[in-house]
Amino acid sequence: MSFTLATLKTAIQDYLETDETTFVNNLNTFIEQAEERILKAVQIPDQRKNVSGNVSQDNRFLTTPNDFLAPFSLAVISSNNYDYLDLKHNSFIKEFVSDTTTRGKPRYYAIFDQTTFEIAPVPDANYSMELHYLAKPVSLTAGGDSGTTYLSTEAPDTLLYGCLLEGAIFLKLDPADIGLYEARFKEGLLRLKNLGEGRDTRDEMRYDSLRTNVT
Repeated sequence: MSFTLATLKTAIQDYLETDETTFVNNLNTFIEQAEERILKAVQIPDQRKNVSGNVSQDNRFLTTPNDFLAPFSLAVISSNNYDYLDLKHNSFIKEFVSDTTTRGKPRYYAIFDQTTFEIAPVPDANYSMELHYLAKPVSLTAGGDSGTTYLSTEAPDTLLYGCLLEGAIFLKLDPADIGLYEARFKEGLLRLKNLGEGRDTRDEMRYDSLRTNVT
């Protein structure tokens, strides 16, 4: 079983036995809320991305990708060697760069805001960087009626019961019905989480095992 946007909308209406106009107008919202619930609880393969870029001399800020949620690692790349920076709190970076004349190869980074990293020390040259990060996948609602996503094809039951839970709450159904959809949704989350953890266990080249200190 898998869903397109159109077939998922139909399933939601069929399960909850309503095609009332206000309810139908909120179907996209139910789907987006269910996706958000899932992505807060489980990391899926579509969320892991790598991107390369450059940090320029004397510029201690690095822009994050548009779909950035959280970092796994940030590294300086030199002659195919990866030197991983340590993620620190902003206060550490602020104290480290209090002397603005200090320059060097980047060793630390912090999330300055949702669109920017702050790096320390301030780069003394131009450096190639690679970011491995947790990305926000595109919502099923962003495509057409025939569109699909990882969740709609690989975890359709979890996505469906998440949508039914949101729809049941919207309709103010009996608590027993809401509880049933919530239980089914949690079962799907557990299966999805176990699947993801199984992949991680089998992955012999996990980034964490390759971390080296910058010298």
